[in-house]
Amino acid sequence: MAHEIVDGSSMQRALTRITYEIIEQNKGVENLVFVGIKTRGIYLAKRLAKRLDQLENVDVPVAALDVSLYRDDRHVPDNHVEPTVRTKQLDVNITDKHVILVDDVLFTGRTVRAALDALMDMGRPKRISLAVLVDRGHRELPIRPDFVGKNIPTAADETVHVAVEEYDGHEDITIERN
Repeated sequence: MAHEIVDGSSMQRALTRITYEIIEQNKGVENLVFVGIKTRGIYLAKRLAKRLDQLENVDVPVAALDVSLYRDDRHVPDNHVEPTVRTKQLDVNITDKHVILVDDVLFTGRTVRAALDALMDMGRPKRISLAVLVDRGHRELPIRPDFVGKNIPTAADETVHVAVEEYDGHEDITIERN
């Protein structure tokens, strides 16, 4: 059974707080690019860009990133043929830009590591920062977010679900014991 731990309005406040932190830490918003990790990270990245536009009147590009072929835990078929990676994933140039990688939940860090590998195949950003809506702990890699909406301590056998209106038809963060 899933328990709601954050409602939709609290999610919006967390995203607004992240937006203000991005403005403050960057001393402006020049050369920013938001890259959302599919699936829900892209919707969160679009929301951050929209809020930044409302606050600073600047249009920050947003791109979607599919990291599934870069994951170290994906299943390799018996014939050991690696799938072809599409290097033209992003429709935004990230070279010499400050890329803010956006994801819904940070857990072990493996998805972020895959995203970093993918980004490096697509350009040479000047800087990469990580923004996550939920940091639930249990890292397996030395990855730390720069911007966090909510720190939610969890047990290893729990799952955190982020629902966004654009994809799920409702909005909340729930936790469920497996």
